[in-house]
Amino acid sequence: MRVLVVEDERMLADAIAEWLREETHAVDLAHDGEAALERIAVNDYDVVVLDRDLPRVHGDEVCRELVSSERDARVLMLTAAAQLDDRVTGLSLGADDYLSKPFAFPELAARVLALGRRSRPAVPPVLRRAGITLDPARREVFRNGRFVPLSKKEFAVLAELMRAGGTVVSAEQLLEKAWDEHADPFTGAVRLTILKLRRKLADPPVVETVPGVGYRLP
Repeated sequence: MRVLVVEDERMLADAIAEWLREETHAVDLAHDGEAALERIAVNDYDVVVLDRDLPRVHGDEVCRELVSSERDARVLMLTAAAQLDDRVTGLSLGADDYLSKPFAFPELAARVLALGRRSRPAVPPVLRRAGITLDPARREVFRNGRFVPLSKKEFAVLAELMRAGGTVVSAEQLLEKAWDEHADPFTGAVRLTILKLRRKLADPPVVETVPGVGYRLP
């Protein structure tokens, strides 16, 4: 999934991003509300992890703007304020979930994953297609009962192809969901990752190339 972490405490922001990347998500960072709004305007995020107390533009205003834009991104609001009134206020702004600081990273990651599922059309927790079984929670892939060890990017790309349900996914869409904002759109990263993925999934070939369009799992 593509996640935006908006947190002005840079060490905490980096720690959250590192943890979520370990979970195979593509993560962008913003350290103030203004930067967050700029990224939201140009990128499609599945989840926005949003601190309330932000400089330049308050987190509440960022949440309002995101909700009014009618984008599909789900909002997990973070705050040091843990009182009931604070949680109610955050949810009333349009946030989908609320997590008080300090928090445990595994809980944050689990909530991000749950929100990400809600930002897309409903799919089973475990994905199955063309003899492949992919478990996002366990980060495990099997093909015809054989375990397939994948890198984070290979796993993320395969997950996007399986979620597409047989439709074609373009290289640009894969870059959008499996890489962060620093990815070069002219790089061969997607093609190289597809080649490695095909090799690891072994014969018979299962990832199809649709010339000039993208890739799909039939």
